[in-house]
Amino acid sequence: MELKIAPVTESFAAEASGLDLRQPIGAETASEIEEAMNKYAVLVWRDQPLDDDQHMAFTKWFGPLDMGLLNVTKKPNRFKHAGFVDIANVGIDGEIMARDHSTVTSSMANRFWHTDSSFMQTVAIYSLLSARVVPETGGDTEFTDMRAAWDTLPDDLRTMVTGLVGEHHPLYSRILLDNTYSDEQMASIPPAHWPLVRTHPGSGRRYLFTPIHVHRIEGMSMAEARVLVNELIEHATQPQFVHRHRWQAGDLVMWDNRCTLHRGRRFDYTQRRDLRRTTTMEDPAGA
Repeated sequence: MELKIAPVTESFAAEASGLDLRQPIGAETASEIEEAMNKYAVLVWRDQPLDDDQHMAFTKWFGPLDMGLLNVTKKPNRFKHAGFVDIANVGIDGEIMARDHSTVTSSMANRFWHTDSSFMQTVAIYSLLSARVVPETGGDTEFTDMRAAWDTLPDDLRTMVTGLVGEHHPLYSRILLDNTYSDEQMASIPPAHWPLVRTHPGSGRRYLFTPIHVHRIEGMSMAEARVLVNELIEHATQPQFVHRHRWQAGDLVMWDNRCTLHRGRRFDYTQRRDLRRTTTMEDPAGA
């Protein structure tokens, strides 16, 4: 079987086909997928009804697992594999959770423009999100190209943001939803610091790195920093930079967290939506 790529646009998002991801793909094919990711940043695979074992096996071709907050929260989940993030409105009992359940309200932070695990000390690379059950309408995921955002950034803003460093904290997006945390909880997860402008190692392209988790910028007041981050996100998420994915059961979408932002969209919470995600990270031993 041979990997086939059908671009959605010339340089952002593509549909991938020609492979059965339930089977081992081999190092050569994994390298071809990485080359496609370097160019398109988002790959959409249709008709890939993976079980958890197959999903995990495919993920591991692309680096070690990023555990995100799983090692911190240690919440019980529905999966036998450590490393799955539950993107669902379904509880461990298999039933749809109430709309006001804390897990549901907390997950609404996913509807802000973000990138997975930017608050971790090691770079997150690819996320792979598998759709098992989807609602009749809604629940789409949008992706935006932060390389194109940099390419089109006005010169004065380019000059302003070059060299700036953002402080990322995972609870900031939850605070925007009126969640409250103690000083002890905030201190238990140290923030990560990343430049606002970075260079992609696979493509050599520069990109903005300004997800919602940036709550401070070194050398700026809190007010100025948050206004600037909001301005950059507004620029980056103009319609011409955005790809909207409408989920079907059996889809697997793979994206590069380094040079994209994404967000979930509204859906009817009385309908079952069961997706699950894995994320890879830069190998600390080779960093």
